[in-house]
Amino acid sequence: MAKNNTPAEVQALPTGYVPTLKKLYKEEIVDKLVKQFGYTTVMQAPRLVKITINEGVGAATQDKKIVEEAASELSIITGQKAQVTLSKKDISNFKLRKGMPVGTKVTLRDVKMYEFLEKLIRVALPRIRDFNGIAENMDGRGNYTLGIKEQIIFPEIDIDKNPRIHGLEITFTTSARNDEECHALLAAFGLPFKKHNN
Repeated sequence: MAKNNTPAEVQALPTGYVPTLKKLYKEEIVDKLVKQFGYTTVMQAPRLVKITINEGVGAATQDKKIVEEAASELSIITGQKAQVTLSKKDISNFKLRKGMPVGTKVTLRDVKMYEFLEKLIRVALPRIRDFNGIAENMDGRGNYTLGIKEQIIFPEIDIDKNPRIHGLEITFTTSARNDEECHALLAAFGLPFKKHNN
């Protein structure tokens, strides 16, 4: 059993805990999608498979401490230990050698995925200045990538401790067969897509 002084990201969750958005999916979103697309069974309804958060750290080729700080920051934001990504080939123009650290990433599934999604929708995105919705960057295969310009929209980030502002790329992998299904699924969760004026 987790003690009170255990870091939040490794504390055990209560037995039987179900994230709010997972419950919403099972109780409301599935039925909504079945009606919208005329599926013959609930098993055809698209679902969220995983969320991957990436951060490229170009300056890390000059200073490895920067990638360590980025990985630590991403771990705090997501509640899961971030992995350091390494370059796959030599690129002399960027003074980059194969195997050098170039970024950091986290892949979230199930409980942590739903918890992160809720924080993104309800806390982080509303903190963006002059926010008017997110663009529809679907990939045609049922996935969506959201670019965040400043990581400081996440409440865990203390700008005084780490003044380096950088962006993140958040990819939502779903079981949707096309852009329309992917959009309907993510919008049902509450992702605030920009409204089109027809």
